[in-house]
Amino acid sequence: MTSTLPKNLERHFRNSLLCFAAPLALIACQPASVDTAAPAKSEAALDLAFEKITLDNGLDVVFHVDRSDPVVAINLAAHVGSARETEGRTGFAHLFEHLLFLDSENLGYGGLDEMNTRIGGEGTNGFTTNDMTQYFQAVPKDALEKVIWAEADKLGWFIKTVSQDVIDNEKQVVKNEKRQRVDNAPYGHNWYAVGKALYPTDHPYNWQVIGSLEDLDAASLKDTQDFFARWYVPNNVTVTISGDFDVAEAKTLVEKYFGEIPRGQDVSAATPRPGKIDSDIKLIHEDNFATVPRLTHVWPTVEQYHPDSYALEMLSSYLTEGKTAPFNEVLVDEEKLSPGLGAFSNTSEIAGEFYLIAPSNAGTDLDALMPAIDTAFARFEETGIPQKDLDRIKAKIEVDFYGNFDSALNKAIALSEYNLFTDNPGAYKDDLAGYRGVTRDDVMRVYETYIKDKPAVITSFVPKGEPALGVEGSAKADVVEEVIVEGEGAAVEFDPAARVIENPTPSTFDRKVEPAFGAGYDLPSPTIWQTKYDNGLNVLGLASDEIPVINFTLRLDAGHLRNPITAPALAGMTADMLSKGTVNKTTAELEEAIGALGSTINISAGNTGAFVSGTTLSRNFDATMALVKEMTFEPRWDAAEFATLKNQVAQAITQSEGNPNSIARRELAELRYSSTSPLHHAGGTGYGSADALEAITLEDLKAFHAGHYTLNGATLRVAGDYTEASVESAFNLDDLGAGKTLPAVSSDLTPVGEAQIYFYDVPGAKQSVLRLSRPALAATDKDYPLAEAVNFPLGGIYTSKLNTQLRVEKGYTYGIRSGFDGSRENGTFAVSSSVRTNVTKESLELIRKILSEHGPETTEDQLAELKDALLRGQALKTETLRDKLGVLGEIDAYGYAPDYRAQNAKAIAAMTLADFKRIAATHLNPDAMQYLIVGDAATQMEPVKSLGLPVTEIE
Repeated sequence: MTSTLPKNLERHFRNSLLCFAAPLALIACQPASVDTAAPAKSEAALDLAFEKITLDNGLDVVFHVDRSDPVVAINLAAHVGSARETEGRTGFAHLFEHLLFLDSENLGYGGLDEMNTRIGGEGTNGFTTNDMTQYFQAVPKDALEKVIWAEADKLGWFIKTVSQDVIDNEKQVVKNEKRQRVDNAPYGHNWYAVGKALYPTDHPYNWQVIGSLEDLDAASLKDTQDFFARWYVPNNVTVTISGDFDVAEAKTLVEKYFGEIPRGQDVSAATPRPGKIDSDIKLIHEDNFATVPRLTHVWPTVEQYHPDSYALEMLSSYLTEGKTAPFNEVLVDEEKLSPGLGAFSNTSEIAGEFYLIAPSNAGTDLDALMPAIDTAFARFEETGIPQKDLDRIKAKIEVDFYGNFDSALNKAIALSEYNLFTDNPGAYKDDLAGYRGVTRDDVMRVYETYIKDKPAVITSFVPKGEPALGVEGSAKADVVEEVIVEGEGAAVEFDPAARVIENPTPSTFDRKVEPAFGAGYDLPSPTIWQTKYDNGLNVLGLASDEIPVINFTLRLDAGHLRNPITAPALAGMTADMLSKGTVNKTTAELEEAIGALGSTINISAGNTGAFVSGTTLSRNFDATMALVKEMTFEPRWDAAEFATLKNQVAQAITQSEGNPNSIARRELAELRYSSTSPLHHAGGTGYGSADALEAITLEDLKAFHAGHYTLNGATLRVAGDYTEASVESAFNLDDLGAGKTLPAVSSDLTPVGEAQIYFYDVPGAKQSVLRLSRPALAATDKDYPLAEAVNFPLGGIYTSKLNTQLRVEKGYTYGIRSGFDGSRENGTFAVSSSVRTNVTKESLELIRKILSEHGPETTEDQLAELKDALLRGQALKTETLRDKLGVLGEIDAYGYAPDYRAQNAKAIAAMTLADFKRIAATHLNPDAMQYLIVGDAATQMEPVKSLGLPVTEIE
């Protein structure tokens, strides 16, 4: 996977683990004459000034000052992942990631999350990989001492709060995570099968980060205490503080709070141990959720930071990304065996793998792909990687690198990780130099060393009941599938907040006293540039020169709401075709042009518009915008590309039909929108049904483009290191505003007068996907910011009532959210989650109870805490370019004033308890809501019917 993020960095909502995903290639290009070898305008932006100290107890601490926003981030990185576990006790590192958020002696049960919410943070979070676990949070700068105090309590004053009841309760949350990510998802067991085959049983990469359900069940309090004592010690941890703070003050605070934690047993450095197999290992699994066969090849390679790791990433990018990629040429365009492939190189601390993932077309035998894969490799061998493609990949890596350091939090995570594995926070320079130094010969050499004629693990994941579609000679994969029975996973009845610690961990001062806030700060007040050109184009800009990068989005009135009822794929297909060449460039030439700039340009359709979005180095803005206009207004309309795209979309529709979450999206759209709305027919992918897709012609796309693609009434949003003059020179001189003004359209929501349950049967589902919805406020309603505030403690943050009760207390789910989603004309309120199959009824009962009581039970004190949290949190809302582009997007979409966030803050500050209760009573009514369940009807239909609500089984 080509990425300049520190190796293995994949963050999720909370308590997550690293899980590989095959990235689908997006186009990148620009004129080959551009000097891509020139350094970036602000290469000094990569010279992150930092100071590193080591306390007497061995704790490494890294400080990086970034005064661009009144924000401070802290990251605690422990050099312990699943590789530190032993066979039979797998999943401990990931279980600890969960446990360390729950409690500590001085903050109390739930105190860490409660504090972060109260002081305006964006939530505490973390992730686990094979080799490390990281914990982090970002808060307003005056909370520096508070977060240092809280993170130190994790390391020194945590383990005595853990009981067997706590462990048993949290096991259920981990199991729900596994069900959601693995057991209830198409191809979810593939990584397990690969790990077991590629590594021997005594190799720490033989098992998955999340571990096995059997091992989790066996986890005891003594096991937990021993694991913590061995690995969660200062001399195995790096703490990084990044943001707007005084280094001298931070040093004093770190010494105060972390300094008296005792050093632990010495930890030896890990020794590289690559996987090794003597011959091909072919495995097959019949997947309950797969509708399309998928073939995976995996070769053992090298560990992270190995000199060959960089060339392997270049190889993976070249083989499958772009029109001229050998695998796309052979398997997609010529032999039409696959809708699209992915390759990526995964490197971890002691070993690595090279993945090639190839789904076949529905019903296609995977054996047919094997000779085509050989042909694609042979084609690569003929010429190797062309220099222009190598330069293109390097340019893209440079842009990605800047983007991955665009916030105080991302910098804290990255600096911690580099220090953890290299003992040098500044090793990001060596990492980037490793990519820049790759040559064509290097790419061919690593191919010949690790891939060509080398044995691989080859897995065939096929739809259930279709084993004949797998590769011939495959043995049954050793996949363990959970059987959920009634009563399994019952909540542990205990009150963790009532625990008594008989021998509290000593300290030289009273750690139960939460530190006070530091000195105050001024909230950022960004200046938004607004103008309208003669051709009718609206422009919104928010400047930032922190990194030499610009993010942009051009919105045109050509979204799904403009689709005819009979052609739900029309807007999406039209947008997709704009990346398939221009009048003057073939698809390959276009990709080469974008890639030479290191830019990305992605075109897609959403409900309210078509969006041309991307990222570019500031020095290449003009050239990138020229390509944006060429793609948007001068499409090639190539018939062969249209046929390929149509097949890809058809296969995506087929694949979605086995995915419970895609099914839920499809069915919810049909329930939420009236049959007269184009959105009713969008399907799980946004393209509608396969039958409707088949009827669309290239002429239909041309007509849709001619009627909807114009700069007149469109909006360009730019955030980053731009100049107003450069934007004007790119867009104000073009006669692209002659299109007609289109009539207004709305989404036509279906009225909901009473509660109604809709059940879609997925036999054997390990979880029930729940989607609750009802019409609500438009984003332009004066109460909309107040409604979002009402939802914040209900389902808008980790500490919400819904998440606390269904996840933390009951263990029913891995996570649950609720929220308002408004457009200019109308909006919805929705609750979404996936719950363990055998608590479907209980989950719905609890959700209904929480919704009913949210308004009536809220007090004046709780409202005051809510207001303070939301108002303080404004400090974090415009830090990154993505944040800035989001502000511009809301101004554009809803017609908000430039200072709408300040106005919303005033409205929230003035909100009364009567306002809160009125909005909750009006919009959170569980007796006037659609309840969609996608799950196992054989076991759950009867319990759900006992709720006493009308139930409709969806065919």
